[in-house]
Amino acid sequence: MNQFTISGSPHVHGDESVKKIMYTVIIALIPALLVSIYFFGWDAIRITLVSVAACVLCEWLIQKFLIKGDCTICDGSAALTGILLAFNVPANLPSWMLVIGAFVAIGVAKMSFGGLGKNPFNPALVGRVFMLISFPEAMTTWPKAHAIFAEKTVTDAITGPTTLGVMKEGLGAGKTTEEIMNQLAENYTYIDSLFGNRGGSLGEMCVIAIIIGAIFLIWRKVIDWQTPVTITATVFCFAGLFYLIDPMHYAHPLFHILNGGLLFGAVFMATDMVTSPMTIPGKIVFALGIGLLTIIIRLWGAYPEGMSFAILIMNAFVPLINKGFKPKRFGVIK
Repeated sequence: MNQFTISGSPHVHGDESVKKIMYTVIIALIPALLVSIYFFGWDAIRITLVSVAACVLCEWLIQKFLIKGDCTICDGSAALTGILLAFNVPANLPSWMLVIGAFVAIGVAKMSFGGLGKNPFNPALVGRVFMLISFPEAMTTWPKAHAIFAEKTVTDAITGPTTLGVMKEGLGAGKTTEEIMNQLAENYTYIDSLFGNRGGSLGEMCVIAIIIGAIFLIWRKVIDWQTPVTITATVFCFAGLFYLIDPMHYAHPLFHILNGGLLFGAVFMATDMVTSPMTIPGKIVFALGIGLLTIIIRLWGAYPEGMSFAILIMNAFVPLINKGFKPKRFGVIK
């Protein structure tokens, strides 16, 4: 008598699901959303709603008329892509540009590869980089933060480069980091980065909000701490090395960590389960590559910010990293 019924793997089941994970990440993004609404008012709401609606609509249209498969827009993945895309653009970006970016993110980076779980690159970052290349002026014109629903709308507010942009332009003009920091000191301190009172994309504004989201995701075991910590440590070490060598021409490592999209990308973009390695050693190698590439692009590249490009480049190496860091098969001694 056969007393055992052998079924296919997996044999251990948990209570997690795609829908639950996606909405957990969305909840973790709420603090950053509230900060962006506080500083940018209705434009932050507009950007977020347009991006989410465009991503969901694009996925529904492709599934309805091209793939003709089961509708998956309720699993939260398209909505999450929309939020992440919105959090990577300026608050004054025209809606039609964002719609194009959303269709590229979903149609090109996700659905053309077969949908969720099959895309090799982070869809939101593909959409952002496409807009950055296609609309460089609009994507690098940043409204300055102001009080909630102030008399001026974001569209009418003063715009200018981010702190990373000011540093990049200043060094290119032959200024020293001390001169640039003195220039920035009139309107910026590190405390402004902590609370979000600075120019930048919606998601990168407030360091405290990002940390709150990171703690929540780690507590819920949606992400591993190794990836964001390794990226941050790598950037700190390499930026610190060049700062020690020549502090007059290289910014302090804290400047790199607290400014730009480093922390937001490390927590919410680089930890994407689909486009990151499966094992912890693989994640560490992946994160080391992101941190190193980010610093290389920031210090010597054409763009003041390198996080998006670094993550996408390392996304391409994920299959190779997974092959190099395969977990030991059950029952195998060597």
